[in-house]
Amino acid sequence: MEQFIVSARKYRPQTFKDVVGQQAITNTLLNAIETNHLAQALLFTGPRGVGKTTCARILARKINQEGYDDPYEDFSFNVFELDAASNNGVDDIRSIIDQVRIPPQTGKYKVYIIDEVHMLSQAAFNAFLKTLEEPPKHAIFILATTEKHKIIPTILSRCQIFDFKRITVKDAKEHLAEIAKEQGITFEDDALHIIAQKADGAMRDALSIFDRVVSYCGNNLTRQAVTENLNVLDFEYYIKITDLILENKIPDLLLAYNDILAKGFDGHHFIAGLASHFRDLLVCKNPATLSLLEAGEHAQSLYAAQSHKAMHDFLLKGIELANECDLKYKVSQNQRLLVELCLMQLASITFDGEKKK
Repeated sequence: MEQFIVSARKYRPQTFKDVVGQQAITNTLLNAIETNHLAQALLFTGPRGVGKTTCARILARKINQEGYDDPYEDFSFNVFELDAASNNGVDDIRSIIDQVRIPPQTGKYKVYIIDEVHMLSQAAFNAFLKTLEEPPKHAIFILATTEKHKIIPTILSRCQIFDFKRITVKDAKEHLAEIAKEQGITFEDDALHIIAQKADGAMRDALSIFDRVVSYCGNNLTRQAVTENLNVLDFEYYIKITDLILENKIPDLLLAYNDILAKGFDGHHFIAGLASHFRDLLVCKNPATLSLLEAGEHAQSLYAAQSHKAMHDFLLKGIELANECDLKYKVSQNQRLLVELCLMQLASITFDGEKKK
């Protein structure tokens, strides 16, 4: 039986063209290589799973490829990776400093990739300073970190800093669609949208979730299967709840909330989601702000229909009430009652006759 390789490793980009959502950085690096303007100390910083280590490896290969015929030559003898999370002492840095002096046997540069560089001890940082400021001409240092604020300023001032951004939902969704097509998996647009949203800007997380969902539902990714597997509150829940609020059906609302709790969802998560739902309906009301709605095709049509039913004043008041409930939730002694009271107040906003507080 062939060993399974997770998608995050199997589809790890091999060239700058394949890197998702970091166009500005990859273009800068390519131009720097072509014009021979590459700094000798680079710092890649940004959230997890956005391509820092991947870009470091591609760059290490690319700068040595000049004058070589084989585009797949990986120059593994020239690339040294150090995981600073587990090798964070002065001795580890000293061994690198000793190696740096020796020029490469093949290729032009020796590249040192230090991952999670913020984990280095204070003494290790200090030992590294002089080498980082004046490395030999054949050495390039690429430091990668998720926590730039933990790196001492004297290190930061010696590096050219590249800030990697979070992957947008749109980019993540398009990349997942390509991988799904490559694997022969049929999918619903909304299903991939939920995965991309759940990944929260990290491509690696999106691919891990994608693998998990494919294991669950086979070669047909449906929105329903994804929401079941990831245990997320689907937008249809919020659309149903908002319809009940607009129709002032308080008993049905309380039963629907009870059903949500019975499925294992958290009341805090629900009320925060409801506030976001009202915000999404609000941006649907104006064509100028429609681009702020991040949702799949099917979801967009449902949002548009509901935004016509909900008045502008109702949505503003709804966001205010839901947000107030969200803030009080942590300190409340009776959290269920707090959310139920909020739902009753929401259902009373559009109640004809005496307007209840």
